[in-house]
Amino acid sequence: MENSSEVVSRLSMKVALITGGAQGIGEAIARLFVKHGAKVVIADIQDKLGHAVCKDIGLDSASFVHCDVTIESDVESAINMTLTKYGRLDIMVNNAAILDDGKPNIVDNDQSTFERVMNVNVTGVFLGTKHAARAMIPARSGSIIMMGSVSGSIGGIISHAYSSSKHAIVGLTKNTAAELGQYGIRVNCVSPYFIPSPLTANYTQDYPEKYSNVYSNLKGITLREKDVAEATLFLASDEARYLSGHNLVIDGGFTVINPAFGLFARASPNE
Repeated sequence: MENSSEVVSRLSMKVALITGGAQGIGEAIARLFVKHGAKVVIADIQDKLGHAVCKDIGLDSASFVHCDVTIESDVESAINMTLTKYGRLDIMVNNAAILDDGKPNIVDNDQSTFERVMNVNVTGVFLGTKHAARAMIPARSGSIIMMGSVSGSIGGIISHAYSSSKHAIVGLTKNTAAELGQYGIRVNCVSPYFIPSPLTANYTQDYPEKYSNVYSNLKGITLREKDVAEATLFLASDEARYLSGHNLVIDGGFTVINPAFGLFARASPNE
């Protein structure tokens, strides 16, 4: 009988590059990918943290490369380093992102701040996708995964800059999926709801009443970084071999219903 604790390697012999992989969701993805047999390259601007994560995972399976996703030469070098080390790139996870200060009034928003968020969250993803495609087209296979957000599907959740950037990523996902499918390359997006993290610390501190009781119609379950990593694993694996151009929203039902309206608004399990 097969040992139930034994992990079935869903990414055996695969090579993945993960931007923003030194902490948070990116780190969770890196650890899970390695657990499932992949070789992982973490690309991040946090050198000390990135090296520490790779050492903890195991240097035989994880490598670090300094990469600012807004600098094309950095992204190109990260892809080239992966190809030199492993001879291939099977999976690209465009995870690196930043948040702004979250000023709710658009008249208070600065152009420079808006452009900085768009530069990392959109241009960085564009560059990662561009150079991943360069590596994958000759192999005529590959999986490119964008890290989106529920704020890329609906409005009113977060800042104008961040919401705009995540809407743009969904569009880039669809457009590149339409182009790259001819080469056997799949492009998909994972869009989680709010997860407390260093990235979101300013929001939880400034607006505790809004984020202390996150709505979901899926009761008894709290979204974790591991859940997002599991969804990313699925899209990266051959189990999703016919999925492309898809935006996989992980929100516990948040985007499917207005909690203040509808047949189930006041319903309870005991009614």
